[in-house]
Amino acid sequence: MSTVGIFEAKTKLSEIVRLVEMGERFTITVRGRAAAEVVPVQKPRPVRSPEEIEAAYQRLRNPRIKGISHEEIRAAIEEGRP
Repeated sequence: MSTVGIFEAKTKLSEIVRLVEMGERFTITVRGRAAAEVVPVQKPRPVRSPEEIEAAYQRLRNPRIKGISHEEIRAAIEEGRP
């Protein structure tokens, strides 16, 4: 992370923003003390279609863990087995 004073940040803001878009991070100082960080924006998570959401939901509702069926898991829980 690079450090830059507030005056330099004001005069080189466009350059700093271009570098941040490429992944660099900056700490802006005021009188030698860190005052702010300029970091890249987090990329949004991809939007899932309703079909993808439904498929994921069905996988959660019908687990197959190491060949164990949903009914076997439920029976083990009801019996108090780990």
